[in-house]
Amino acid sequence: MPDLSWMAWTWPTAIFFLCIFGLIALMGVWEYVSPGGHPRFGILRFETTRGDRLFLTLLGSAFICLGWLASTELPLWYALIVCAAYAVLVFRLV
Repeated sequence: MPDLSWMAWTWPTAIFFLCIFGLIALMGVWEYVSPGGHPRFGILRFETTRGDRLFLTLLGSAFICLGWLASTELPLWYALIVCAAYAVLVFRLV
């Protein structure tokens, strides 16, 4: 096992960044297979593509997790459930 202690790298942190990399790679493959993604207007009233919605999901999830850490002592795994629900809403409505 590699030593991930430099720069506060822990296994959960590494898994987090690997998941983000995986999502971006998956989005790239999806864009290659089905180009364009049919931009649409959602509840925010501006045109978004799949990549835009992924970015909004990642940014919003970061703020959800930060707010969770600041406001509660519950484990961060519960915030992951909230983030997943937020992701579904963003991809459906935005």
